[in-house]
Amino acid sequence: MARRKKRIESEEAEVNITPMMDIVFILLIFFIVTASFVKEAGIDVTKPNAQTAEQKERANILIAIDKNNQVWINRRIVDIRAVTANVQRLLAENPESSVVIQADEKSENGTFVKVMDNTKLAGVDNIAIAARPIN
Repeated sequence: MARRKKRIESEEAEVNITPMMDIVFILLIFFIVTASFVKEAGIDVTKPNAQTAEQKERANILIAIDKNNQVWINRRIVDIRAVTANVQRLLAENPESSVVIQADEKSENGTFVKVMDNTKLAGVDNIAIAARPIN
């Protein structure tokens, strides 16, 4: 009788972790698929300072203008006339996208206005301008 009781206790003491591992694996896949990754325009831009600068949580389309007035979208140089087509393509992938324009403080104002105008022509209403907050 003592042997039988010992065997039953040892069987009850085992914990099967296979279902728990399955759940953890499914959760991992879920979080990887639903995570939004940080997007970069492709270059580092020296943003101008602004007292009213605010942190924008999500920006799906980033456009950068470097100090040589070259326009960058998705880590590649884009002709200023092709900004509209590129933004429309990115907007087709995610219709609720917002645009952030990162203009270097040494870039020309005319280039910035052309990029902003082409972005508006692409159908984007939510456009933000990147700036560095003054501490």
